[in-house]
Amino acid sequence: MIGYTTKRDAIDLFRHWNSGDDPADGCNTRAEVLIDEAVEPPTVGAGCRLTGGLWWSYYDASWVTPASNLDIDHMVPLAEAWDSGASTWTAQRREAYANDQGSAQSLVAVTARSNRSKADQDPAEWLPPSADMHCHYAAEWVATKLRWTLTADTSELTALSNLADACPDQDVTYEPAL
Repeated sequence: MIGYTTKRDAIDLFRHWNSGDDPADGCNTRAEVLIDEAVEPPTVGAGCRLTGGLWWSYYDASWVTPASNLDIDHMVPLAEAWDSGASTWTAQRREAYANDQGSAQSLVAVTARSNRSKADQDPAEWLPPSADMHCHYAAEWVATKLRWTLTADTSELTALSNLADACPDQDVTYEPAL
C-alpha cells in the first residue's frame, strides 16, 4: 500500500481527466461527460471548447448553463475510494476509476456548489440537497461501490441500509469494472 499524509496526496494518485473514451475527439473525460449528459447539446469548438448547452444537476434539482458552472462528480469521491480499497490498486486501475465512462453512475455532471459541498463525504455524512433524489443517489453510490469492489465502513452501511428501507422501489444496477 502506498502511504499518504493527506487526502489531497491520495487524490493526486488518481490521474483524472485523461483523453477520455475517444482520444481522437480532442476532448478530455470531463468534456466528454458534459457532452454526454447535456439535455441540450453544447457546441464543441476548437480544443473541445464547449459553448451553449443545458444540463440538469440532479443533486440540487437545478438547470445549469454554461458548462463552466458544472463539476464532474466522482460518485464515490477519490479519497473515499482510496480509503475503501483503491489504495491497493495499480496506477492504471486508479486512472480507469477516475475516468470511468463505462457506467453512467460513475461520473455525474452537477453544480459546482453541490459537488463542493459533498467533497469526499459518504452518504452517512452527505446527501443531495434535493431530498427527492436521495434514493437515486444511494443506488448510484452502491452501484459504483459494487462496480469497483470497494468496501463500506459501518456508518456508511448504516446510512445506506436506512436509505434502502426508505426506498423499497429503487433498484441498483451495475456492471463490474474490467
